[in-house]
Parts: sequence; C-alpha cells; structure tokens
Amino acid sequence: MSDRAALLRGIRAWLVFFVVSLVLSGATAFPLVHELHWTEDLLKALSVPEHLPALADWIERVRRGLDTADADYPFLLYGTDWLAFAHLVIAVAFYGPYRDPVRNIWVVEFGMIACAGIVPLALICGPVRGIPFWWSVLDMSFGIFGVIPLYVVRKRIKRLEALGAGPAPVPAPAT
Repeated sequence: MSDRAALLRGIRAWLVFFVVSLVLSGATAFPLVHELHWTEDLLKALSVPEHLPALADWIERVRRGLDTADADYPFLLYGTDWLAFAHLVIAVAFYGPYRDPVRNIWVVEFGMIACAGIVPLALICGPVRGIPFWWSVLDMSFGIFGVIPLYVVRKRIKRLEALGAGPAPVPAPAT
C-alpha cells in the first residue's frame, strides 16, 4: 500500500469514528425524558446514590425538570430536538473531508474550533444556568476528547498535502 493510500485510509477511519460519535451524541438528545428515567433507575440499581449522592441528586433534579417541561411545556424540549439535528447536520459536513481531505481541511479545522468553543461555553453558561461545576467539566470533556481525532486527521491531511497528490478517489459504495 502506498503512503498516500495509507494516509487516506487512516484519515477516513478517524473521520468515520468522529462522525459516528457525533451522530450518537446528537441522537441521544431526542429521547431525553426517557433517558433520564433509565439513567436514574440504573444509578439506583448500581447503588450510586450511596457512593455519589451529588450525582444522584443532580440526575433526579434534571429528571424532575424534564418531566415538568414534558408534561407542562413540551415545546421547550423542541430546543433539544434542534440540538440533535445540529449534530446530525454537522456530521454530514464531514463527508467533504472524507471525499477530498486536502481540499476540505477547513471542515476539520471548523470542527476543531467548535470543540474549543465548548470550553468557554460551559465555563460561562454553566454557572449562569446553575449547572454544577463538575457537570461543566464533563461537558468540556466532549470538546477536549472531540478535538483529538480531528487533530490527528488534520496532521494526516497535511502529510497527504505534502505528498502533492490530486483529489482522493471516493471508494465505491458497498452493494
């Protein structure tokens, strides 16, 4: 396998990993009410309230808030539907670098900037919205861990660019 082919294969594998993670992260924003009930039941089954009472209390508080919103103000949850949709739309954008990484490196860099933006968002909006700091740290980890595959992809794209090759061939769809 040539250096170019190996780089393309690695870039595409990392992009698929990132896109799948982004889609899963977004898809979980649709069934929030049910997820919080499941999470609370699981935490109780695992005796988490005895070991991490702050976590159990927070999950219960969020679940009660979502139950109230769902029962009395379901339109508020429409915002999380849009959050989920945004994740899915952003994931689609990464098809550009999958097809032609060098030409579409800007999408990867955009993703890296978005990941970096999670940190100040959590640090500013978390306290404003009454989010516990430890939960904001968890939120910030999405940006920190999200930037890792994108950084790897960007480095590989730069190496691919240095090889001076033309656009990458898109693999034929499996039939």
